[in-house]
Amino acid sequence: MAIEGLTKRFGKLTAVDNLSLHVEPGDIMGFIGPNGAGKTTTIRIAATLLKPDSGRVCIEDIDVVKDPEAVRPLIGFMPDFFGLYEDVLVWEYLDFFASAYHIPPHKRRRLIDDVLELTDLTTKRDSLVSELSRGMQQRLCLAKTLVHDPKLLLLDEPASGLDPRARIEIKELLKELRRMGKTILISSHILPELADLCNKITIIEQGRLVVSGDVETIMNQCRGGKVLSIGIIDRHEEALAFLEKLGTLCDVKCTDGLITAKYVGDPDEDYMVLTALTTNGFKVRSFTEQPLDLEDVFMKVTRGAVA
Repeated sequence: MAIEGLTKRFGKLTAVDNLSLHVEPGDIMGFIGPNGAGKTTTIRIAATLLKPDSGRVCIEDIDVVKDPEAVRPLIGFMPDFFGLYEDVLVWEYLDFFASAYHIPPHKRRRLIDDVLELTDLTTKRDSLVSELSRGMQQRLCLAKTLVHDPKLLLLDEPASGLDPRARIEIKELLKELRRMGKTILISSHILPELADLCNKITIIEQGRLVVSGDVETIMNQCRGGKVLSIGIIDRHEEALAFLEKLGTLCDVKCTDGLITAKYVGDPDEDYMVLTALTTNGFKVRSFTEQPLDLEDVFMKVTRGAVA
């Protein structure tokens, strides 16, 4: 999927502002931004449900505005808020959408059984949709999204409103879809889970692109050097003063016996800090590099502004 110069306005509000990004085949891209950043608007345009004011979105070189009918079989769209027909059975719900994608009746039963097995809803095949829990309804909506075997999945907050167990189940299901080779653009506010799921991220704010690329590359760029976490058993104040005098550390802080410091020396010689501590008699119980996660990246590159 290629998004080029995408702009969408609602009256005086510019929801998406000259946004460009590329999602390569096989990518799982986390689409991140504050509320009001333009994520849902962008996804709805890609899903052929909104027309942009300028710019374009192409899926397999097909313009979503010029030829939406050719695009729709290629995509599976799961909105953040979705309607379910509660007075039908689970298999009937899926059969309806399979027929909407012109799947022949003789192929539907096998296809429905396959997506029910994939989403772990086989035992609920003959249940009313209204009898399903919120988590099961979310999985059913994902099953509906997969029923025509799309190449690109557009998932808008798929874990929204779910309890921790249901979120884990959805996450594992998305990992399975990744192993199946699906290309996925997923927006979410649950950033730690995206880090474990996505190979790329895009962060937008006020409709504009802030950063986009490989997860590890962006984390390393935002880190700006290693942050060491050092556990000291005793003599905390002495250790703090000692480390502050080392020329390879800055921003040295101590909280509850745990010292954190930014390492600015040779990247391959951070062990010298540990050597210096032990040589001078300090009792070190732990010495690790403090990990940077997507929440840290998000806080570093955004300003908390909304459109």
